Amino acid sequence: MGYRVVDPDSVEPAPDRPCEMRGLTEPAGLSEFAMNRYRAAPGEQIPLAYHYHEEQEEAFYVLSGELAVETPGETYEVPAGQVFAVDPGDPQRAYNPADAEEAVEVLAIGAPQTTGDAKPYESAESDGVERLTE
Repeated sequence: MGYRVVDPDSVEPAPDRPCEMRGLTEPAGLSEFAMNRYRAAPGEQIPLAYHYHEEQEEAFYVLSGELAVETPGETYEVPAGQVFAVDPGDPQRAYNPADAEEAVEVLAIGAPQTTGDAKPYESAESDGVERLTE
């Protein structure tokens, strides 16, 4: 039997991220899906870039604050207690707006657990948002 208890606050934040990201996949011993906890101050984005995943589904459960998610068609506002789900192939950029009054905390889950399937997304209209590869 395999059981583990992980305190996310005991996991060191990943370096070189646009916001605080604590990778929980490895400490929890997960093999089928990836899990990260994010804390983004006003003006910070969660991913390294506006992107899509070739294979991975993603779900963002908002623990506190309000998450903004930019997509090609619209920007969604996701309040605490709600989930934003993304299908493979659909581009998105999750962030905390610069005019937000508080940080946003998010639990992100992705399956299947993959490496290298995140691809940068370039929209037809450039809006000045830096888009880097993950």
